[in-house]
Amino acid sequence: MSLLQIEKHGAVALLTLNRPDSMNALSNGPDGAEIAAACEEVAADPDIRCAILTGAGKAFSAGGNIKAMRERDGAFGGSPDQIRRSYAGGIHRLVKALYHFELPLIAAVNGPAIGLGCDVACMADLRIASDRAKFGVTFLKLGLIPGDGGAWLLPRIIGHARAAELLFTGDVIDAETALDWGLVSRVVPGDELIDEAMALAEKIAGQPPQSLRLAKQLMRRGATTDFDTVMELSAASQALMHVTEDHLEGIDAILEKRTPVFKGK
Repeated sequence: MSLLQIEKHGAVALLTLNRPDSMNALSNGPDGAEIAAACEEVAADPDIRCAILTGAGKAFSAGGNIKAMRERDGAFGGSPDQIRRSYAGGIHRLVKALYHFELPLIAAVNGPAIGLGCDVACMADLRIASDRAKFGVTFLKLGLIPGDGGAWLLPRIIGHARAAELLFTGDVIDAETALDWGLVSRVVPGDELIDEAMALAEKIAGQPPQSLRLAKQLMRRGATTDFDTVMELSAASQALMHVTEDHLEGIDAILEKRTPVFKGK
């Protein structure tokens, strides 16, 4: 059984982590390659304009495979240098694929998102949570460090102090606390989560696809690039958008007081 199940609903791709028996635990082996390949496949589909990432069963993802860690199995075994290389080609490939995913990505957090699972949720552009969701960065409880990108991204989402509190204590917070801290943008009843995520994704997918992808890239670059560089990128990107058919369609729709139909041209 593959790790990631892909379903296409019009212009929206629903990506489901599909290991419910292990709470969607992730391994530091072939999982990275599978997620990277899936992201490339979905992003290359011109009919898909937005994606949702969720988990099968009761959890979003319980994080790394602890049993494999205990047994020093596969990519968790060997010398420190071998383990370092395994991370680069495994888990790091997974989170990088999600972070650099070209399309807008919504994490629909249906249950616990712990450790690596929380980091995976943070790779999305935005998160909505079930009222049954929980979040924790519990690496220190395992004698580990946040080695999957969360140490870089989480403070940018909820601020340094709250990120430090989560990491240093290992506490797990509920969905309402995550909403208060800005980790998620909304909390909904569990049985309404996917419908809410789909409605949001469909609204996003109604935007002109070329502009949508470039807008996401500008936001990503803006997190690490100086203002003047972003302005230069914005000017170059805007020049390209001005000569698209979708730009003219947007203008005509406003003037004609109708809903635009964007075709990605």
